[in-house]
Amino acid sequence: MPELPEVEIVRRGLNQLTLNHTITGGDVLLQRTIAHPFSVVEFIENIKTNQIKSWHRRGKYLLAELTPASHLPTSPSLPWLGVHLRMTGQLLWLNQDEPLHKHTRVRLFFENGQELRFVDQRTFGQMWYVPSSVPVETIITGLAKLAVDPFAPEFTVEYLGNKLERSRRPIKTALLDQSVVAGLGNIYADEALFKSGILPTTICAELDQKQIAPLRTAIIDVLSASIAAGGTTFSNFLNIKGVNGNYGGEAWVYNRAGEPCKVCGNVIQKIKLGGRSSHFCDRCQK
Repeated sequence: MPELPEVEIVRRGLNQLTLNHTITGGDVLLQRTIAHPFSVVEFIENIKTNQIKSWHRRGKYLLAELTPASHLPTSPSLPWLGVHLRMTGQLLWLNQDEPLHKHTRVRLFFENGQELRFVDQRTFGQMWYVPSSVPVETIITGLAKLAVDPFAPEFTVEYLGNKLERSRRPIKTALLDQSVVAGLGNIYADEALFKSGILPTTICAELDQKQIAPLRTAIIDVLSASIAAGGTTFSNFLNIKGVNGNYGGEAWVYNRAGEPCKVCGNVIQKIKLGGRSSHFCDRCQK
């Protein structure tokens, strides 16, 4: 599943390539990909003649602020196009005559002969049109449940400590909770726990301030490193130009079970926690 770095990389690519081009139409090949409105005809009609003013990221959600091509909005607020890639979603910026990918779900056509194509093998991804008359969180309800973004000033040691201090869950399980840290997923939770020297099975309430401070720093550091490397491609992540990410080759522990630890040479372990795989070094992490 694309996590914060992969979604951030897609956002940056979208802002480089898709802004200020008028949407002329579209084609929905899988109806359930459109989460709102329920009518795909209404979805296409609403986004037509709009341009994308800017793309934003909240957790793992992508949000495009739309503006009428006439540049004369009828409302002081603007409508939104929301996207969640879920497990296997990809947004690709292509020529409209590019052959269709097998798992193409939605096509948005632009005036310059380009299209924004949503490809999604597992079909869990979603798109929303949110009219300007309503708050975006009332339509994309998952946004209201998101915690602070790791790159936000509010993501302090005190904030993280308050989120964890009463929890009896293993720290790895807590870090995957989007109401604790927005955007963090399985890959970077493993990496951050390794970098901070904490075992994934450690109970949250048993962590002290001396452990939480380096954990916060490690979360920011591994996310930043992955963004710099273009994200992680272990299965099917591609950026908007169709290019793989390179962080997988730099990973400390994730997907390296049975291999030697890059720090101490100990064998990397793999266990299941809450139905998710966890990778760690039981010598470097305590």
